[in-house]
Amino acid sequence: MRLCLPLFIVTVISHAADLSGVKIQPVSYLPEGRKERADMYLPEQFPDGKKLPAVLIIHGGGFTGGKRNAERELNIGSNLVRAGYVAMSIDYLLATPEKPSWPQNIHDCKTAVRWLRANADTYHIDSDHIGVIGGSAGGTLAALVTLCGPDAGLDPSEPFGTFSCQVQCGIDLYGPSDFTIRTKSSTMFGKSFEEAPALYKQASPVFQATKGDPPLMIMHGTADKTVDLDQSRLMAAACEKAGIEHELVIIEGAPHTFHMQPKQKDLRPVMIGFFNKHLKVAGK
Repeated sequence: MRLCLPLFIVTVISHAADLSGVKIQPVSYLPEGRKERADMYLPEQFPDGKKLPAVLIIHGGGFTGGKRNAERELNIGSNLVRAGYVAMSIDYLLATPEKPSWPQNIHDCKTAVRWLRANADTYHIDSDHIGVIGGSAGGTLAALVTLCGPDAGLDPSEPFGTFSCQVQCGIDLYGPSDFTIRTKSSTMFGKSFEEAPALYKQASPVFQATKGDPPLMIMHGTADKTVDLDQSRLMAAACEKAGIEHELVIIEGAPHTFHMQPKQKDLRPVMIGFFNKHLKVAGK
């Protein structure tokens, strides 16, 4: 299988997000024939001789929509670069009524982690320190990338099959965590819950939390009208039961969609602090 090589082009985006000190470079990370792309968020100049930790960003959109360069993703990516990271924001397979996306969507996310490792030298990435963050549907996928090791059976065989899909930590922003309760994603599965309960359970992060999984931060707003706050409480409870290092951060008054700087509270110290704790090596 021939894979598309990275596109060494810098994208200029006119947007409210603060992109100072950041360059955005589109790349192809999936096999030839796939239309989905990714954006690399890079410093304008890499520090000499230093490799940087990386964070994968997964957009939301109910598993049927969304895009890699929406306001939330631009905000997260640019803030991460200024904090000393390389970031990669991806498109992934979206579901349509004619074509379900599970499990290809999680395969795409895991392939992106492998792509970062395969291209670590090009982008000055410390391949031993990769995290993931996502919002809403992307929060679900970020939690699954964090919690699902090879034993979960969700690692794709190819491409980049010699590289690990494992991340070292993850942040789940208000993502659904239990589809056996919240059965509104039939488009993603192509079948109702009654027809295929095993698929709904497989895609639910609460059932994927096992002892030894990487740390997970879960964030949710009290004014969320799209995903009930109880979904994040269930995710935290599953981590607690499995003995996984985790933190549930509840933001008073925050709606369903927010990034690192919602009007309710500047969350950069919390989010970046979490990544710093688990991805930055002391003295490096």
